[in-house]
Amino acid sequence: MRIAMLAPIAWRTPPKSYGPWELVTSMLTEALVKRSVDVTLFATLDSQTSGKLDGVVPAPYGDDATIDAKVWEFRHLAHLFEQADQFDLIHNQADFPAQAFSRLVDTPIVTTIHGFSSDRILPMYQEYQDVVHYVAISDADRHPSLRYSATIHHGIPLDDFPFKAFAGDDLLFFGRIHPDKGAAEAIQVARSGGRHLHMYGIIQDRDYHEAEVAPADDRIHVTYHGPVGGKERLDALGNARALLHLINFDEPFGLSVIEAMACGTPVIASRRGSMPELIDHGVTGFLVDNLDEARQAVERIDEIDRRSVRRAVAERFSVDRMADSYVALYHRILNDSR
Repeated sequence: MRIAMLAPIAWRTPPKSYGPWELVTSMLTEALVKRSVDVTLFATLDSQTSGKLDGVVPAPYGDDATIDAKVWEFRHLAHLFEQADQFDLIHNQADFPAQAFSRLVDTPIVTTIHGFSSDRILPMYQEYQDVVHYVAISDADRHPSLRYSATIHHGIPLDDFPFKAFAGDDLLFFGRIHPDKGAAEAIQVARSGGRHLHMYGIIQDRDYHEAEVAPADDRIHVTYHGPVGGKERLDALGNARALLHLINFDEPFGLSVIEAMACGTPVIASRRGSMPELIDHGVTGFLVDNLDEARQAVERIDEIDRRSVRRAVAERFSVDRMADSYVALYHRILNDSR
């Protein structure tokens, strides 16, 4: 089976720090290669893979301001689709633009929908749902006007996340500095409980950061560390008493949620979007509907057994489970097309 894996070009695949779509693309690619699937990763030229790397984009536009996103995205797409007949299946991880090529080639296409930035992009999904096989990353993110071939939750390589049986007293915020991700709410909850909050993530909304995060960043009660990778990232996820994920939108998935849980760190999350699919209330964390409930959950966090938290990830969110689900889908699509 020859698979063309189409990655986004905002960041390197895998990303150096931030880049959730690129990270999932990389994890799936590597797991498929381990299963002896012939995978060609179409990504930025600085990307890394144990499969075959192909591409034309010299650098991610998130890192290099000279890379025009629209220009290079279409170069990227054209480069793959001009050789579509060399592959049994194309797996698109790069949002809706690839759909425009779907009726111009005979190669089946799978598109993992990583979320809807706005319903305004729906015409590019509705128009092509008769020829493209859509995968939802959570049941919560299924759009009622679209047909799906499967829901496949993301998975992570558990061995990459060291289990921490014991943690300190500090709390963690891990995500984009943006109103959607609940940075201000995390600060409020941590302060009310008298706990130090460590914050990690890129600044996506500069005004919000200056209004909500920067004034609180006193290195005593709140410390904003910026984006993080490598061992420092793993230490941040594993050393926390709990991850505060008090989102203000219906999040399609939450990689940081299962990454923290893999380290044994329980999660206190808003009961929105995919969170009820990821968190077993009272077992791997707490689902809350307001900040008062979040404050109460912080006080109850010692009720959570960190071993049970990690076990849940091993059972439900492993990269092997994700890869096996995609391989089964690929075979079903290819058998149907024959």
